[in-house]
Amino acid sequence: MSDFLTVSREAHDQLVSAAYQARGYTATEAAEGTKLAAEAARHGIRTHHALKALHLDHLFGSATGGCVPGAEIEVIPSRFKGSEIWNAHRKLGQSVAYRAIDRCIELADEFGIGQVAVDDAFHYLWGGGYVMEAAERGYIAYTNCTSALAEVVPFGGKFPTLGTNPHSWGLPTQEAVGFPMVSDWATSVVAMGRVQALKREGKMLPPHAAVDREGRPTTDPNEVAALLPFGAHKGYAMCLLNELYAAFIGGSLPTLRGRAATAPEGEKTTTTFYFHVIHPEAISGGAFAQGRSQWENLKAVMADLFGHGNETCILPGQFEAEARQRSDAAGGLHFTAAEIAEFNELAEEIGAPGLQPM
Repeated sequence: MSDFLTVSREAHDQLVSAAYQARGYTATEAAEGTKLAAEAARHGIRTHHALKALHLDHLFGSATGGCVPGAEIEVIPSRFKGSEIWNAHRKLGQSVAYRAIDRCIELADEFGIGQVAVDDAFHYLWGGGYVMEAAERGYIAYTNCTSALAEVVPFGGKFPTLGTNPHSWGLPTQEAVGFPMVSDWATSVVAMGRVQALKREGKMLPPHAAVDREGRPTTDPNEVAALLPFGAHKGYAMCLLNELYAAFIGGSLPTLRGRAATAPEGEKTTTTFYFHVIHPEAISGGAFAQGRSQWENLKAVMADLFGHGNETCILPGQFEAEARQRSDAAGGLHFTAAEIAEFNELAEEIGAPGLQPM
C-alpha cells in the first residue's frame, strides 16, 4: 500500500455529493452515486470510483443530456409476477441500480426469483457493488449492462461494435469463507477506466489488450483507440451476450450508444441493465448428503474445491475483501497522490473543500 494515501470517507463523500449536486442531481441521487463510488474505493476498485463516475457523467451524462438529473423511473406493466420492466428515463445509473437490486430482492422473497430489466438508462459503474450488497443479505445475484460506448472489437473483426459489457455475480458465502464471493469482470482484457487510470499514473497496458487507430496492438494508454475481448473467442461470446440481452430489452444500436449527436432521429443512444436475484431456498433440492443443510453443503463443497493442495487459490472477491479490510483498518479510503490531486481540481472547480491525506 506504499503507493496509496488515506483520506477520510466523510470528506470524500461530502466532496463527491457536492459535485453531483453542482451538476443538478437531487440530494438522494447524489447520495446514491456517492455511496457506489465510496464502496468501489473501499474495495480497491481503481477503475470505477468517483473520478471515473464523474468523468463519465461529464462526457456522456448531465453535461450532454445522456443522463437527466431528477428523472423518475417508470415501471412498465408486465404479466409476469416475478419480473419487472423499467424505463429509467436516463436517470443516474447508480440510483436505478440500487433500487433495482432492492426490488429484485423483494420479488425473490415472494416468488423465489426476481428480475428487473431496465431500458433507457445511464451507466451504473461498478456492477459488483450491487450484487455484493445482495449477497451480503443472503441472496444469489447477477447483473449485466451495456457500456456507455462501443469500444471493443469483436473477435476476428476490425471495428469496435461492442461495449466492455461487464458481468457481475454475487454469492452469499460469508459463512464458508468469510466474505461474499463476487465475480465481476469487464469482457474486455481491461476496462477503459483502467486505461484512464494507467494514463493518470504514467503506466503501460498489458500486451494484447488494446489497439490504436490503425488497428495495431498497443500498450501505450495514450494511443488506445479500442479494446480487445479477453480470452479471444470465449470472452467475445460473453461480451456479445450483453448486447443480445439489451436487444431483447430495447437497447440501442451499439455503435450509436452514447453518441446522440450523430444518431439518426428516432434512434436510442442509451444503455440497458439486467438484474436477477435468487432466494437460495428456491433452488434447494433438499437431498443433501450426510444430512447436511443447504448452507452446510455449500461450506462442504467449497472445502472440497479448495482442499487437496488448493488451499492457497485466490477466490473471486478475495482481493476486494482484503482491500476492504485495509480501508477499514486505516479508517478511510485509499487513493494515489495523482488521484487526490484530481479530486482537488474538482473541489476547486465547484468551490468545495479538497481532500487531504489523514
